[in-house]
Amino acid sequence: MPAERLQKLLAAAGVASRRGAEEIILEGRVTVNGRVVTELGTKADPAVDHVKVDGKRLRTAAAPRYILMNKPRGVVVTRDDPQHRPTVYALLGTRVSEPVVPVGRLDFDSEGLLLLTNDGALAFRIAHPSGGCRKEYEVKVSGVPTPAKIARLARGVLLDGTRTAPATVELIDTTPEKDGVGGNAWLKVILGEGRSRQVRRMLESVGHKVSKLRRVAIGPIRDASIPPGGFRDLSREELEALRAAAAARKPAAKRPAAKPKSPAPRTPRARREVKR
Repeated sequence: MPAERLQKLLAAAGVASRRGAEEIILEGRVTVNGRVVTELGTKADPAVDHVKVDGKRLRTAAAPRYILMNKPRGVVVTRDDPQHRPTVYALLGTRVSEPVVPVGRLDFDSEGLLLLTNDGALAFRIAHPSGGCRKEYEVKVSGVPTPAKIARLARGVLLDGTRTAPATVELIDTTPEKDGVGGNAWLKVILGEGRSRQVRRMLESVGHKVSKLRRVAIGPIRDASIPPGGFRDLSREELEALRAAAAARKPAAKRPAAKPKSPAPRTPRARREVKR
């Protein structure tokens, strides 16, 4: 949510009326990120700022939470798992009380950045393929894809009868075959859509099995310093950048102009004989 005046936030949280909230601020009983605030024009965003009144964290009913996690391999993103495998909610533990949900998919065998939030509107815009919030992956595959295969992946391949949207696919590094052991390659893949196991299925469709897959960016958000299983809240700057990316619209694909139809050749009419 955008930043609001402190007195409005306090009133919305039921601390006091708007006038009463102003008095509480002037009395120096409010802190924002550990700093006492007495100016009535001060704004804060409870999603990213720590607002306290008399030392207690301000809780608002609709205060959104934006969490960036480095999901390890071997963890599912569902709340409950019939196979009793570890879940991302077990990693969150008691440190997150808000009912956050994962934005997009990241399967059991994959790792990397995962966004969890209770802001449904933003989550929808991030996940929707029409938005400008693309996801970047680093992928290790068996064998080394040829330039023709990489171009084919970038144009789109058929999955379940429909073609995937154009993507960015680049070769990062290769390990050649040695002593009878097949080579492999690392690829960078950037997608704007998120079908189930899409990256793996795309590469398998051109003959390359994925052995490792990690998400390294969600739109403008990157952070290689979060340890596996660790998480943190987005900063104000990250949240603003993410909102801007999610609000952007991808340019509509231009369809080739239809060729003008040539007029059908006129069949000469047979001249009728005039009987005299």
